[in-house]
Amino acid sequence: MSRVIRVSTIAVAAALLLAACGANRQAEEVRARYQAVDLSQASQIGVNGFLWRATLDTLAFMPLKSADSNGGVIITDWYVNPDVSTERFSMTVFIKDRTLRADALQVAIHRQTFTRDRGWIDAPVQQATVLKIEDAILARARDLRLGTLVSSE
Repeated sequence: MSRVIRVSTIAVAAALLLAACGANRQAEEVRARYQAVDLSQASQIGVNGFLWRATLDTLAFMPLKSADSNGGVIITDWYVNPDVSTERFSMTVFIKDRTLRADALQVAIHRQTFTRDRGWIDAPVQQATVLKIEDAILARARDLRLGTLVSSE
């Protein structure tokens, strides 16, 4: 059982970190709207623009349910990895500040597994998976920030 959970966690983390899969039309419209945000003017939205953009980039493979740049909340719809169709994930990301800091970011991952007799039921998510997603978002935000510093010189 432990090996199954570990393999599942690795598969989820890998799937969540890959931004290669397409998203639905609504998600693309939301992303297009916020990709145009001038990152050097991060105060134009209610939260840190680098964290906002990095979150959208990192979760690009998941369909978006809603995104509120003033409140700093991004909610994805359920994502099913094609290789593991009995498992699905959604995420809620809170960006809590206008500064680019690790404690300004909070990620909640929701996982469900499917059984024929009970349907979709909630399942635990390992904290390591949450930390990997937070780290990926923070790394992307740092890259975006460095990109604006280099381009402004």
